[in-house]
Amino acid sequence: MRQLSTPRRLLTARHPAAPAVATAIAALLLAGCGTATTTASGGGPGASGSPGSCGTPPPSAPGAPQPTRLAQGGVRITAVGPACFEYEVTNPNSEPYDVTVVFNGPDPGRGAAVFGSPGTGGGGNLTRTVTGLAPGATEKGRIDLAVPGRTAQAGPPPTLSAPEALAPKPELLTVRSVPTAEAPRPDGPCPPSGLRLYADEGSAAMGLRVVGLHLRNCGAATVTLDGYPQVQPLDLDHRPLDGVRILRGGAQIATGTGADDPPRKFDVRPGEGARATLVWRNTTEAGTPQNAPYVRVRATPDAAPVMVVPELDLGTTGRLGAGAWTREDVNDRPSPPPAP
Repeated sequence: MRQLSTPRRLLTARHPAAPAVATAIAALLLAGCGTATTTASGGGPGASGSPGSCGTPPPSAPGAPQPTRLAQGGVRITAVGPACFEYEVTNPNSEPYDVTVVFNGPDPGRGAAVFGSPGTGGGGNLTRTVTGLAPGATEKGRIDLAVPGRTAQAGPPPTLSAPEALAPKPELLTVRSVPTAEAPRPDGPCPPSGLRLYADEGSAAMGLRVVGLHLRNCGAATVTLDGYPQVQPLDLDHRPLDGVRILRGGAQIATGTGADDPPRKFDVRPGEGARATLVWRNTTEAGTPQNAPYVRVRATPDAAPVMVVPELDLGTTGRLGAGAWTREDVNDRPSPPPAP
C-alpha cells in the first residue's frame, strides 16, 4: 500500500458507549504498514497491527461523480470488504482544519456487525475526527468490524447464501469541518485566549430548538462580560448566511428557554463559567428553508472567534435568538462533549 508523504496521525473515535459497541469496533488503523491506536468511548486503546486490503472500491457508474453517501466534503469511502471499510479525508483549504465524519452503521438485518446499540433496528452511527489536518493533506483510515454474522436484533442471524451478503454497506451521513484555530476545545490545554467556549448538544421539541453556549475562564486573568455573544451563522461552505436576523434574547421566538434574561455586567474569575442560549424555530412556510451548520461565536467583541456546529435548521423563519451571558456554576453545567 502506498505510503503518504505526510506524517501518520491519530484518529479518535466517538460512538455510543455500550458494551456491544466496544466489542464491535476492533480498531481504527491508518493506511500503510505499521501500527496505529484508536481511542473509543467505553474502552481503552484498540488493537493495532498491519492490516491487509479491505476490499474493492464501491461500485459507481463510469464517468459519474460518486454519490454523496460515498463522497462529500473532502471525504471518500475508498474500499469496502466483508469485515472492514477504508476512507480518506482531504483538506482542500488554505489553513489547518479539524474534520469530523459520521458514518452510518451496516444493516443489522443482513447479519452484519453494527456500530450502534443493540435494538436500534437500523444500526448506529460512528464518528471519526481528524484534528489539525494540514492544507492539501490527506489522511487515510480504516474501520474494522466484528466477525460477520453477529446481529443487533434478537434471535439467530439470518441464513445467507453467500459470504458477500455479509459485507457492510457504510455510508457518509455528515461531514463537518472547522478551522483548527477556531475549533472548540472543551478539554486539553487552555486556549491562548484563556477562555474555553463550546456548544452543548441542545434540545428540540415541536420545532423549537435550544442550544447552550458554555464559556469557562481557564486563564489567569478575570474577564468581564456585559451583554450578548456575537454570533454569525455560516453555511456549509463556511460563508455568512444572508438574510438571518440575529435577535437579542429569545422572547420573540419562545419564552422559558433560558434566553430571556436581560444582560448584566459581571466578572468571570479564573475557574468560573458563563452561559448563553441560542434559540430558533424550524418552521417552514412559503419560501426557501435556511440551514446553517456552523456558527462563529465571539464571547466579547474583541475575543478570538470559535466556530461551533449547532446545525441551525431555521426553516423559513430567518430568525435566531441569542440570549445574554449569565453566570454559570461550572459544577452544575452539563459535561462537555469529548475533545476531538
